[in-house]
Amino acid sequence: MSKLGTEWEGVSVDTLFEQVALDPNAGYVMAFCYGGYTTNLPLPDVVGGKAFVAYKYDGRPLAPEHGGPARLVVPHLYFWKSAKWVRGLRLLEEDQPGFWESMGYHNRGDPWKEERYRGD
Repeated sequence: MSKLGTEWEGVSVDTLFEQVALDPNAGYVMAFCYGGYTTNLPLPDVVGGKAFVAYKYDGRPLAPEHGGPARLVVPHLYFWKSAKWVRGLRLLEEDQPGFWESMGYHNRGDPWKEERYRGD
């Protein structure tokens, strides 16, 4: 994340996926949020302990301005992939662009590769 030393509490995406029958052909996840925001992610970027749905930040319930009551947190990608006000995750067989990706942002958003905009 861009701010070091922060403490988040939440539920691993792996734990959430244990409660549903996963489509064996799924390779992507779309996060749906209140207000119409969406973001797409390759499935390998959210499983294996790489992402979680946060409900607390620094020991307090996640404030609305930071995405409360629940925010998807994907620490290894740019933070636009950590969708605020998340209300659901959908598994997809084919990738679909989310809100920022359809506006020209990079489809994956790896900060170590400086993947900010389409074509980076």
